[in-house]
Amino acid sequence: MRMHNPPHPGEIIKQLCLKPLRVSVTEAAQALGVSRKTLSAILNARAGVSPEIAMRLSMTFGTSAESWLNHQMQYDLWHAEQRRKHLRVSRLAV
Repeated sequence: MRMHNPPHPGEIIKQLCLKPLRVSVTEAAQALGVSRKTLSAILNARAGVSPEIAMRLSMTFGTSAESWLNHQMQYDLWHAEQRRKHLRVSRLAV
């Protein structure tokens, strides 16, 4: 079952990873081995979690890469569903 309006993975990172650890964006970016700009884009929902970022998050925070990719997929799919009625497609019969 799909979640109703799931949060962007960046929001999850902020609330469940950075905030409890009292880690700044700069510190987290250094730990992840990415630029502050890259992490900031994810945290502010301007960029998504790629497979490589998912691996970095899993290694840094002791989570699974699959969970991060699943969060991103749920977020993307929910937003795609919101645009469904505007898609121009035709059904093909086999």
